[in-house]
Amino acid sequence: MIQDIFRGLQVYSGAYGLISKLKLWKYFVIPMLISFVVFILIFVSAYGLSDNLGEWIAGIWVWETGKATVTFISTLIAGVIIFALGIIMFKHIIMALSSPFMSPVSEKIEEYYTGQPAENKIKSSFTQQLIRGIRLGLRNLAKELLYTIPILLLKFIPVVNIFSTALLFIVQAYYAGFGNMDYTLERHFTYKESVNFIRKNRGLAIGNGIGFLLLLFIPVIGVILVLPLSVTSASVIAVDLLFDDDEGEHIGFEPFEVIENR
Repeated sequence: MIQDIFRGLQVYSGAYGLISKLKLWKYFVIPMLISFVVFILIFVSAYGLSDNLGEWIAGIWVWETGKATVTFISTLIAGVIIFALGIIMFKHIIMALSSPFMSPVSEKIEEYYTGQPAENKIKSSFTQQLIRGIRLGLRNLAKELLYTIPILLLKFIPVVNIFSTALLFIVQAYYAGFGNMDYTLERHFTYKESVNFIRKNRGLAIGNGIGFLLLLFIPVIGVILVLPLSVTSASVIAVDLLFDDDEGEHIGFEPFEVIENR
């Protein structure tokens, strides 16, 4: 799975070039606007709540000795908790709302790599795509919170909290990659089939999701470019898996060198 994680990350190296080559930027205008507005709303809310949550956690310490230190540590932990929950909400909100706009992107990428019109085995309207996106987002949100909350509680345990941060990052990455890849899978699989497909290729989903999360650490630009780059990369991954030939040779990895030859 480690190899797949690196492969999922590697695809990002050609994402920007592919978007420009296929003239896909126009499809990302509304999603980028959604991404920026949602991030600002979540960031402002998280910033305002971190101090309050930190003081509430510190209230457990009833002694005056060490109160300042406990409050400082509690505020840091509160910041991590709110940031983690904020990122969860952010990615699921923008993925659900952007779902109908991402389908044309994955179709163009599929057509480019296969040389054939994009397959649409699962017929769906704009509204149905939006409903599926919201349904998948709610499903993944519930699953992610189910895993995330216990991991966040581990942060109160010294030493263990170091490993819990890495585990939390991987969980968030998996569900980010999941949502990105489904923009392509929604044309080929039913809801349940898509879930099973991602489970079998979780390493690639995690790799794509890691790229998604790392982009969010880049001020302003990262928030704007996170969807274009991550969705384009995920579409290449999904198409590569869907149209893998009988001999096991892939059509779009290693990464993107085929672009230079077209």
